[in-house]
Amino acid sequence: MLLDGGHPVVLESFLDGPEASLFCLVDGRTVVPLLPAQDFKRVGDADSGPNTGGMGAYAPLSWVPEGLVDDVVARIVQPVVDELADRDAEFSGLLYAGLALTSEGPQVIEFNCRFGDPETQVVLALLRTPLPGLLAATANGTLAEQPPLEWADGAAVTVVLAADGYPGKPRTGDVITGGEAEGVLHAGTRRREDGAVVASGGRVLSVVGTGSDLEAARADAYERVAGVNLAGAHHRTDIALRASRGEITVPTS
Repeated sequence: MLLDGGHPVVLESFLDGPEASLFCLVDGRTVVPLLPAQDFKRVGDADSGPNTGGMGAYAPLSWVPEGLVDDVVARIVQPVVDELADRDAEFSGLLYAGLALTSEGPQVIEFNCRFGDPETQVVLALLRTPLPGLLAATANGTLAEQPPLEWADGAAVTVVLAADGYPGKPRTGDVITGGEAEGVLHAGTRRREDGAVVASGGRVLSVVGTGSDLEAARADAYERVAGVNLAGAHHRTDIALRASRGEITVPTS
């Protein structure tokens, strides 16, 4: 009766396990994965409060199963890329797979054809292979000819500094000081005619720290956050904390 009446039906499946993001460069046929990362969607510590566009991220993910990236590429990303090519709709660019690492294996939550924020900030902070050359190879179809990617040792953590009111209506126009420091990336900002930099959006800045491990990268990121001043701003204090303590695991069937 429900279907006969034309009422919508939603089928849901519970996805156990942590989430991860994997960016892949694609030139039509060849897939080159970058490091997986994890972001934090909830606005408050301990994943409290409403969802946001992302309040921070970290990489690499020491807790993922061995061979995860190869498995995701082989079973998820490459088949999608091949199917698009077989349909005369070759995709070239950045394919972003948002994943849930469940007890039944990786499950796709979403695909995007762009770099994802804020995971990109930590992935690119660790990439040592020049990005312009990789993007050129992606555009001209020569990814298969590129040498293996080179990555820095250690870890990277980014903390998002959000405006008062975010993720609701953010307060804008407040002056930012310390935003010119190293590791501070601008997102929702603009420069006034008098030269002052002010908040112009919800997620105002991303502050990136690096270190020999996640604990050191966290310390570096939050030290940089302390050097930035924006009236009413807020940020999470627990980005990568559980991972640094070894508290994240992938469930097994």
